[in-house]
Amino acid sequence: MSPGIAWILLGVAGLLDVAWAVAMKYADGYTRPGWSLLSFALLAGFVYLLGRTLTVLPVGTAYAVWTGIGATGTALLGIWLFGESLNPWRIAGIALVLAGIVLLKLAPA
Repeated sequence: MSPGIAWILLGVAGLLDVAWAVAMKYADGYTRPGWSLLSFALLAGFVYLLGRTLTVLPVGTAYAVWTGIGATGTALLGIWLFGESLNPWRIAGIALVLAGIVLLKLAPA
């Protein structure tokens, strides 16, 4: 796998992580079977893709980028879907996570 494909797959893994977190919320403590099954499938998907990308990308960078995508995306969807607060502190936190992702992506391996 080329590094370019690995970065794309890492981005997809991050998006699956976001979808997994939302599905877990809708699963309501794994009491709703459909959402629970979806959350397990999303979990399997992002773990598989993350593992594949680690054959090419540095583990520290890949893991940090993946968690950054997950944290940022989940925070934004929490605001949008669940009415979580949006205030200057949260905006600053999201901006810092995004800045960290960019810096790690641009840093030499």
